[in-house]
Amino acid sequence: MVGDELVTQSIDLPSGAVRLLQPRESAELPDAGAVEWAPVAPYWSVLWRSGVTLARELDGLELRGRRVVELGCGLAVPSIAAARSGAVVLATDACAEALELVARNARANGVRVETARVDWAEPDELVARAPFDLAIAADVLYERRAVALLLSLLPRLAPEAWLADPGRSAAAAFLEEASRRWRVETSEHGVVRVHRVELG
Repeated sequence: MVGDELVTQSIDLPSGAVRLLQPRESAELPDAGAVEWAPVAPYWSVLWRSGVTLARELDGLELRGRRVVELGCGLAVPSIAAARSGAVVLATDACAEALELVARNARANGVRVETARVDWAEPDELVARAPFDLAIAADVLYERRAVALLLSLLPRLAPEAWLADPGRSAAAAFLEEASRRWRVETSEHGVVRVHRVELG
């Protein structure tokens, strides 16, 4: 991340603000437009509204001692919220730069978040660390090819998954198949929907 200029964002959660370092070029791209927009900046570096919504859902829950894994964490706002609620958190992403910033942001917010680089197509090292109590992910279904990978990976990680999404087309495909296999409950938060999937 050497050479990238970082700016500080503040995200309001019920238990208090989370302060977050973010690359300046991405901070100038608020996720407030149409669902199908695609930033020029790396996806991990955008402060996605789905991540903020999921963090608000996790904030203040009694998670002490619970093991939580975040998939495709990006800036990892949900991971930080879960850690603040007492969870033992592993934030994962395919991008090493993202994980470097997650570690800095976790320290700055006074919580411990472990990180690991994970490719969903080669998840054996992550699966070996299971079971977790909860798997979480925010706005990770940009592409159709991710659907099968996620459907295969989630039940190998935890008995329950929470996924936040603003209504991307690949998410609809995921939900259609997930609903055939498992119990899915959905809550709406403006554009964002949070899907709670019972994988057991």
